[in-house]
Amino acid sequence: MAVVEGTESAKELAGRHALNEVRSGMTLGLGTGSTVRWFLEALGEALREDRLRDIRGVPTSVETEERCRQLRIPLVTLPEAGRIDVAVDGADEVDPSLDLVKGLGGALLREKMVVQAAERFVVIVDPGKLVRGLGRKAPLPVEVVPFGWEAHLRFFRGLGSEPELRRVAGEPFVSDNGNYIVDLSFSNGIPDPEALDRALAHRAGVVESGLFLGVADRIILGEAGKPKVLDRTGRTP
Repeated sequence: MAVVEGTESAKELAGRHALNEVRSGMTLGLGTGSTVRWFLEALGEALREDRLRDIRGVPTSVETEERCRQLRIPLVTLPEAGRIDVAVDGADEVDPSLDLVKGLGGALLREKMVVQAAERFVVIVDPGKLVRGLGRKAPLPVEVVPFGWEAHLRFFRGLGSEPELRRVAGEPFVSDNGNYIVDLSFSNGIPDPEALDRALAHRAGVVESGLFLGVADRIILGEAGKPKVLDRTGRTP
C-alpha cells in the first residue's frame, strides 16, 4: 500500500508542478491519464481563484473533456485552437533520451495530433516510468482500424513482438476514434525505436503507434517530495 501511495504522491507532485508552465492567455493541450488528472485539478483551482485567466484547452480524450467540464476549464477543438502553446501529458515510459511510449490510456492518436500542433510538450511522470530502453516495462500500443485487424498479427510478430488485442470485459477495446488497439510486447525491449516507428507508419491499416520520439521538450518527475525537471538539451534547471 505504501508503494501505491508513494506513486500517487509523485504523480500529484509532477502534475501540480506543471502548472508553472502555464501563463494567462495560453492555449493548452490537455493529455489523458492518472497523472494529468492532478494537472487538471491544479489548473481548475487556478482558474477558479483567478490566478490564471483566458485559458483554452484542447482535450485529447472524451475522459479528459468530461473532467475539464466538471472543473470548468474552457475547451476548444483542435481546429479552433490552431496553435497550441503548451501540451501537458503523461507517459508510460521515458528513456534517457526523453523518448516516450504512450497510449496505455487508449488516447495515443489524439495525443500525438495535439503534440504536433504544440509549440512545447511537457511530460509529467512518476519515477516508475523511467526506463533504460523503451519497451522494457510497458507494451507498445498500436491503434489499428477494425477491418481485417487480425491480418496485422503476423506482421507484428515479424517485428519481434508478441501482439495482443486489447480487450475490456472480454470485448475489444474501442478507442475514442472507433479503432482497436493491439499491444506489442518485446521480451528484451525495443531494439531500434526509430526503425520500428518507420515500419509501423508504412503499414496500411495501422493508424498510429505509441512511440513518441524526439517530441518531449521537458520531463517533470515527481520525486522524493521535490519535482525534478529534465530538458531535452540535458539541462536540469
